[in-house]
Parts: sequence; C-alpha cells; structure tokens
Amino acid sequence: MSVFLFDDLIFGPVRSRRLGVSLGVNLLPTHSKFCSYNCVYCECGWTKNRSSLKVKLPEPKELNDLLEQKLIELQGTALEPDSITFAGNGEPTLHPQFAEIIENTLQLRDRLAPKAKVSVLSNGSMLKNHEVVKALEMVDNNILKLDGGNEEIIRSINMPLKAFRLSEYIGQLKQFNGNLIIQSLFLRGSNNGKSFDNTTDQEVNSWLEKLKMINPRSVMIYAIERDTPQADIEKISSEELESIASKVRDAGFEASVFA
Repeated sequence: MSVFLFDDLIFGPVRSRRLGVSLGVNLLPTHSKFCSYNCVYCECGWTKNRSSLKVKLPEPKELNDLLEQKLIELQGTALEPDSITFAGNGEPTLHPQFAEIIENTLQLRDRLAPKAKVSVLSNGSMLKNHEVVKALEMVDNNILKLDGGNEEIIRSINMPLKAFRLSEYIGQLKQFNGNLIIQSLFLRGSNNGKSFDNTTDQEVNSWLEKLKMINPRSVMIYAIERDTPQADIEKISSEELESIASKVRDAGFEASVFA
C-alpha cells in the first residue's frame, strides 16, 4: 500500500474524473490524514487520529491568500478551473471555520473565476452542525457520500469513528431538499476477516431505496482509482457500474459512472 497525501493547502489544478479541471483546497494537515471515517479504500491511508487528538489546521486568512494568488495566476490560461474543490487529506468539514472559509471562497470565485463551480467532497459526518449545513447549501456542488443502504455495509466499508445511525444520516441528507449530489463507491473485499460486497442485488436495492428518500439531483457512481489501505479489494468493472447506474436512472435520477 502506498499513501497519497496532498502536501499543499492549494493543489493542482488536476484533471478530475468528476469535476473537470479541478483546483483543490486542503483544509487539513499536509503531513497526515485527519478524518471522521476510516474507509477501507481511502487513498490517504488509514485514519490514525481520534477525536481527542489536537491538530494544527490552516487559518482562513492563509487559505484565502493562497487561493487568491493561485486564481490570479490561472486567469486566462488553459488551466483556469472548472471547479474549486474542497477535498484533501480527510474530511474538510471538520475544520472549525469551514463556513467562514466557504464564504471567503465564494467571494474569491465570483471575483476571479466566475465560471468555476465551488465543490465540496464530504462524508457527511458533520451534518449535525448547522453552520456546516448552511455552508454546504451555498456551494454549487454539495457532494455527499453514501456507500451503502444499511448500517452493516457502511460500518464494514467506511468504519465511522463515532456512533453511526443510517436513519439519522438519511434525515440529515433530506434537509437539503434535493440540492445535493450523492457519491457512491462500489467494491468487493474483506476487512478484519469479514467479507463485504455492496454490488449485490440486495445491497444495490437497499441503497436505491435510500436514494429515493434523499432525492438527490444526481448520483456519482465510481470505483477505486488508487492504492487502498486494505489489501485484497476488488475494483469493480465499468460494465457492473453501468448496470448499477441504469437502475439509478430507472428510478428517475441522473447518474454518472467513473470507472
């Protein structure tokens, strides 16, 4: 296993499978992963932090200055971003000043890169925080994770570090009234001696029922792209992903596949 960490606060632009020319924003430490989940497929490796661990996170002004500088540099070039994307080394909404940073970013975008979308890739673990929810309602692409339709499969694949209740999470997703994109990764493998597979008919149907409750504006269906911390994980073929996407479209939702 090799670990992929972003060593800059502003990184790229990169050619994203999902978002085009994407300028990344990392609100987290540049030397380690900081997350509320411990996903078996995470390119950043295993989550070593716990909630009690104190980490130094970048200040809003530092991020704002770096982003402003980069957007000015990219103006009028072939790499002018299609998306300013909050991702990085873990869960971006864990930053205590996330809402302020989003507000600053939207202002910079309007001034320096008006064609760019502001996107956030999140596992949704901070949706209990009203300020985080308000910030996500403001961005163009509010992209939230749902890798399964029952608690057992989510615990096997995503391994949340705190108590997780799927019914509570679905309720939190529903509060966006459809103004969200669901991202779902499909895979097969094992963890701690227990096999998992979220591609079976039973698992996909359970997941589809949750999608109908959430009513997202679109669904991103994808497979692993880089090395994973857990060994013996199978990358799902594009044909299988397309089959899942077809069921999503039959249910009335837009679906995109990233194999």
